[in-house]
Amino acid sequence: MGKPTGFLEIERANRGYIKPEVRKLNWREYLTPLPDAELAKQGGRCMDCGIPFCHSGCPVNNDIPDFNDLVYRGEWQAALRSLHATNNFPEFTGRICPAPCEASCTLNLQDTPVTIQTLECAIVDRGWQEGWITPLPPQHLSGKRVAVVGSGPAGMACAQQLQRAGHAVTLFEKHDRIGGLLRYGIPDFKLEKLQVDRRVTQMEAEGVVFRTGIEVGVDVPLEELLGGFDAVVLSGGAEWPRDLTVPGRDLGGVHFAMDFLIQQSKRGAGDAEPVAAPKGTISAAGKHVVVVGGGDTGADCVGTSIRQHAASVTQIEIMPKPPLRENKALTWPNWPNRLRTSGAHEEGCVRDWSVLTKAATGQDGQVTALECVRVEWNKGPDGRPGMREVAGSEFSLRADLVLLAMGFVGPVRNGLLEQPGLALDGRGNVQANTKDYQTSLPKLFAAGDMRRGQSLVVWAIREGRQCATAVDLYLKG
Repeated sequence: MGKPTGFLEIERANRGYIKPEVRKLNWREYLTPLPDAELAKQGGRCMDCGIPFCHSGCPVNNDIPDFNDLVYRGEWQAALRSLHATNNFPEFTGRICPAPCEASCTLNLQDTPVTIQTLECAIVDRGWQEGWITPLPPQHLSGKRVAVVGSGPAGMACAQQLQRAGHAVTLFEKHDRIGGLLRYGIPDFKLEKLQVDRRVTQMEAEGVVFRTGIEVGVDVPLEELLGGFDAVVLSGGAEWPRDLTVPGRDLGGVHFAMDFLIQQSKRGAGDAEPVAAPKGTISAAGKHVVVVGGGDTGADCVGTSIRQHAASVTQIEIMPKPPLRENKALTWPNWPNRLRTSGAHEEGCVRDWSVLTKAATGQDGQVTALECVRVEWNKGPDGRPGMREVAGSEFSLRADLVLLAMGFVGPVRNGLLEQPGLALDGRGNVQANTKDYQTSLPKLFAAGDMRRGQSLVVWAIREGRQCATAVDLYLKG
């Protein structure tokens, strides 16, 4: 597997980034790929592990040692076939997945894991450049019709797999373009929408029918789909944002992160400014921005605000600052809790931890500051962490724009999830298991964030593929 002594002889090398002072001036992707010769060497670092723990870290079940070895040997087309055997869209995961596979790599015990994500991205990018990625329409049609509701990564993966299996698939999307979170939740500088558009074109050529601007449960009753299709898959996202319930929340300038990110994605697509929309135009230009929430969505708000020429950007998080390095003996090969710095943070952002927002204050109906206090976290008698405010630690943050990026509590409660007999789990997600993905209603299946809650794009692709298999078995008996 690879070069037997490669991990001893070859230093880890990863793809680079355009310098922050340059990349923050535009909305283009800022990754700079490695040359082919270096990629081959990096593939050669993959060890002949007795147990490839990278498999346990990869939700979509990529055959990682196989494609690493194929890149090392220069067999790029075979590497692409290996990659596509488990992952419909490696150009997505190769750019925006946090790479739990690398955290599980045996070489990560010494902080030098194989650059799996870089190799994955290089394989699929070369596939597009060489014209190796083409439509794969079904050879035989089953005569069955399937509706897939939600065109994020779960819905796209599910629709493509079912169409290739010979079923006639119609994919419904409430927005005006296909892609869901990939289209409107991920900024262009992390994922240019060319990546999504190429897959949409491929899927159209394979026979998938796209219906945009239709919100099932609002514009079209779910009962109509259940009556007109042989199976229906719910693959929407967990879009209900966690709110900040403090005095002053209703002031102008306090917005959910996704409202802000969606508007910018639409600008990037050439849409007009939403001056008549309920939220109006949300812009960070010239403003002091505070992002509440320290996760990936918050980092996306940071990078977007900087590119909109904010006067300053501060990101606060209620949880304590993670350690710089995890204790490998306690965590490996599981996903560790440690400090992660994204490209957006390197572009000019103040970060602060253990900060609780107490109130938003303003003038003339517009926010001007956040009132905050520092907190301490300690384990209680039951072993669970508890929070207490630090006396005398109150402080104010100047804020002309506050973006709430504190995660999501589940799918939005609308007409779609208010169907009689549709069971939800204790967290408000659509109830379905990971064996047959069937809901409590006949012919209705669920996968992705709508079933499991807020998660990663790689989990969405996995569930979309597995749900497609379950639907195919259901339709074919």
